[in-house]
Amino acid sequence: MHLRIYEVDVPIHDTTDPDRRGRLHVFTGVADSPAAALRRAHEVYDAALAAHTAGLEIPGKQPDSWGARGLRPGCQMEWPAAKADLWLNPVSWTTRSDFAL
Repeated sequence: MHLRIYEVDVPIHDTTDPDRRGRLHVFTGVADSPAAALRRAHEVYDAALAAHTAGLEIPGKQPDSWGARGLRPGCQMEWPAAKADLWLNPVSWTTRSDFAL
């Protein structure tokens, strides 16, 4: 099993105005495949939503680095359209295209 950091991007829409869509909710964490990343992102979101609904504190990051913070009341997650891919660190020199030697 080879673990890597994945990013899961989940489109959302406003429940009071379904035409307001296109924003993303982003999760990152360790997984061994895109499918496992999607599953973990959905699990931590569901746990955070359940805690919030029960008036409890939203759980922090789990030991496998997944967590959900910043729930957006009034927004519906579109899980069937979620996508997972390897996470690229935006401040890493390996992802910059504008550096010169």
